[in-house]
Amino acid sequence: MAGLLIVAGCGPADPAPSAVTGESLEKSVGTDERVEDLLSRMTLEEKVGQMTQLTLEVVAKRLDDRNVQLDMEKLRNAIVTHHVGSILNCGGSANTMDNWQEVITAIQDVATKETRLGIPVIYGIDSIHGANYIVGATLFPQSIAMAATGNVDLVRRASVVTAAETRAAGIPWNFNPVLGLARNPLWPRVWETFGEDPYIASVMGAAYVEAQQGDDLADPARVAACMKHYLGYSVPRTGKDRTPAHIPDRILREYFLKPFAAAVEAGVATCMVNSSEINGLPVHASRYYLIDILRDELGFEGLVVSDWNDINNLWQREKVAATQREAVKMAVLAGVDMSMVPYDYSFYDHLVDLVREGEVPMSRIDEAVRRILRVKQVLGLFEDPYPDPAATARFATAKATELNLQAAREAITLLKNDGGVLPLSKDARILVTGPTADLLSVLNGGWTITWQGDREDLYPAEKHTILEAIREKAGAESVTYVPGAPFGEEAWDVQAVVGAARQADVAVVCLGEPTYCETPGNIDDLSLPAAQRDLV
Repeated sequence: MAGLLIVAGCGPADPAPSAVTGESLEKSVGTDERVEDLLSRMTLEEKVGQMTQLTLEVVAKRLDDRNVQLDMEKLRNAIVTHHVGSILNCGGSANTMDNWQEVITAIQDVATKETRLGIPVIYGIDSIHGANYIVGATLFPQSIAMAATGNVDLVRRASVVTAAETRAAGIPWNFNPVLGLARNPLWPRVWETFGEDPYIASVMGAAYVEAQQGDDLADPARVAACMKHYLGYSVPRTGKDRTPAHIPDRILREYFLKPFAAAVEAGVATCMVNSSEINGLPVHASRYYLIDILRDELGFEGLVVSDWNDINNLWQREKVAATQREAVKMAVLAGVDMSMVPYDYSFYDHLVDLVREGEVPMSRIDEAVRRILRVKQVLGLFEDPYPDPAATARFATAKATELNLQAAREAITLLKNDGGVLPLSKDARILVTGPTADLLSVLNGGWTITWQGDREDLYPAEKHTILEAIREKAGAESVTYVPGAPFGEEAWDVQAVVGAARQADVAVVCLGEPTYCETPGNIDDLSLPAAQRDLV
């Protein structure tokens, strides 16, 4: 066998116009008469409803692949009865553009036509590497791969496309970028970051924010960005997701705070909080992190939203609150403006009671709701909360596809080329083997069509796996495929691979992990399974 080429990693699937600059929320918003007028007329219940965010499942009747059907009774219970101001998520998998526009239109119809004050809902979603929850969207390389390009303008241009394709569905709020520094390689969200370097994360994060938001958030091709997960989330001591970090204050400020400071300077509209704790202090309960540093030092004036179920976690996991009610009080007084609850009305019920009992002042509620209404105002939702019918012309364009191909090419990182294995000879007999050789999911990663990105049956049939691409380039007759080692430790046919390798000039060995996202990706060490090591 003349050579060995090992392929591992996580790349793109399918991008874009010129760069734009953002302006600060302070300049965009100011003191708005509409916001103050609404606040003066809102009841306590209406205000607390604005601070409540539910997942789409709560108001859905059916969550079939690519098609969500709303339950109008549940939707009215959320928006009319409980005054809910925000909904998030996709319902399980990416939905078609038509379905998204139908869902958003129905939600906004109820919010603007069936409630006393007609306040629109702000819908949020995780468009992490493109509008990954819309069928057919342009899917770029993940952020870690974009960082590998070293091309800030490329990040900016890809962000423009992501914003336009997300807003085309009628969704004006994107829970991205991830601005944590990847300083613990065990952490299962490393690939969502721009890497370990504070400078790269800062300049790429700021470029991403500016391009998402543009000069006018009411532009039907722009969205409100959300810097996350503030602060210190990305370096848990154990490497496990949503577990404590221990970071000296100097290191926290010199490294981990910098990307968030850059995003604030770029005018980021919203901020999502770290799900865990720093030095024993849960960030969702910390005035020091959420007010003293974020607002007083960095000057952030936007909306702070919790992460998934994390106010409850102050009670259920961190145990710093004795009850769920106390957890709500702690988080709101610490500076959380909106709770990603996400499944029930517990936050709403407790907070209404806390204000009535005098444990949370109305001034704090007004402060939070003012920020929420301001974001809705600058997004233009009061004027037009509906999907733009013309937006489909900006969706999955040929230029976007060209940009995505450029990003994929620039993201590829060649570590070694010993013995001149590359480029491959046109006459080479090629063996392709390994668990990632014939899967699309591993080339795209989490946040692709589904949360975990692991539904191979939902990936577009016209896209190529590594095996399919090599067969197309080299000719099927020149390529032998033997699956070889699995992802796990189960038995495999060593002799079949050895025999095929003896007949080949070069082996393309495709190694790596199955796709994952967040806690399901927790690992204990960085070693590949023994089966994959044995394969090599």
